[in-house]
Amino acid sequence: MARGAPLTSVGTDLIEIARIRRSLERYASFRERCFTAAERAYCDSRREPAESYAGRFAGKEAVGKALGFGVARAFAWKEIEIVGRPKPAVRLSGRVAARAEAVGVTSIDLSMTHSRELAQAVAIADA
Repeated sequence: MARGAPLTSVGTDLIEIARIRRSLERYASFRERCFTAAERAYCDSRREPAESYAGRFAGKEAVGKALGFGVARAFAWKEIEIVGRPKPAVRLSGRVAARAEAVGVTSIDLSMTHSRELAQAVAIADA
């Protein structure tokens, strides 16, 4: 890539919906620790909340990877908020927003999908 050319970075994640369902059932703080109030309201309004939570969880992981965090423990889960529908958008705050600004990210495109068993997300960060 030529010097000064814009960079694009991709992150992806795939997660079993059953794993998220178990976390929702076993750990009372999981929702509050990982999801904003708006995300919780949306997911809890769905017929199968675990599917929506899993999609957003995968989306947060994918965005973190696209920004170069790799391991999700490097940021607070709620610093990446998945907003909007039907096309999801990403709202950043805290250290994640600072990282995006530091590397010159101007936009993040996110796509999420799920089947009965799996949720997947792909994030593309453009700088």
